[in-house]
Amino acid sequence: MEKNSGRDFMEKTKHKNMGVSDQQMHLPQPPLSWPAEPVNPKIELPHPGSLAIEPVDIRLLITQRSSLREYAEKPLALEELSHLLWCTQGVKVAYDQQMTLRTVPSAGARHALETILLVNRVEGLESGLYRYLALDHQLELISTLSNIAGRLAAACFGQRFIMRSAVTFVWIAVPYRMTWRYQERGYRYLHLDAGHVCQNLYLAAEAIDAGVCAVAAFDDDEINTLLCLDPEEAFVIYLAAVGKKMKG
Repeated sequence: MEKNSGRDFMEKTKHKNMGVSDQQMHLPQPPLSWPAEPVNPKIELPHPGSLAIEPVDIRLLITQRSSLREYAEKPLALEELSHLLWCTQGVKVAYDQQMTLRTVPSAGARHALETILLVNRVEGLESGLYRYLALDHQLELISTLSNIAGRLAAACFGQRFIMRSAVTFVWIAVPYRMTWRYQERGYRYLHLDAGHVCQNLYLAAEAIDAGVCAVAAFDDDEINTLLCLDPEEAFVIYLAAVGKKMKG
């Protein structure tokens, strides 16, 4: 890696280097989310409020939160997955096709992330890859190819706990959704947004006796190819494995 490339990025994306954005030039706003493929099966998720959660002390959740790499064999309930998805990218209010307000902050309410799930053990779901359709609170089945969990773990330099997770969240950044307004500085905000989402996942999982391990070590080219992404248009920015805690 070229020395000082990180410093160069920070320098070149300072506010003083910003010009006129595509938004300021009145170019069309990119879609709020990727459209679902009509041929792919859709799964209605339970309403997130349907999961009964004991009252929790936010300070206790923050204190107890830690990265967990070993998980119980117990699957997640579909209601629990619905809860985790809503807490990380749930839409509270949608303003036509202009903007959404969600359960996490995002620069300019751009919400330039898509959520892909590797499902290993979730009640009522076949193992495979799914996409969260946040605007409809649904899942879209993408693939049930064999050994997809192993291939994803290999793209993360062999971190095998991904294969043992109940579900692994894969967050994909869609840069133009952010740079349309903020130009190249928007790449900074993509990483900030990913941090907001992952922290919400940690706390939401803690509330249902589950644990999380965030994953930032992955082969960018390999994982983008695995998910059929054109990195000019979209790329994996962060992952997090989730599973029920072991007892004792």
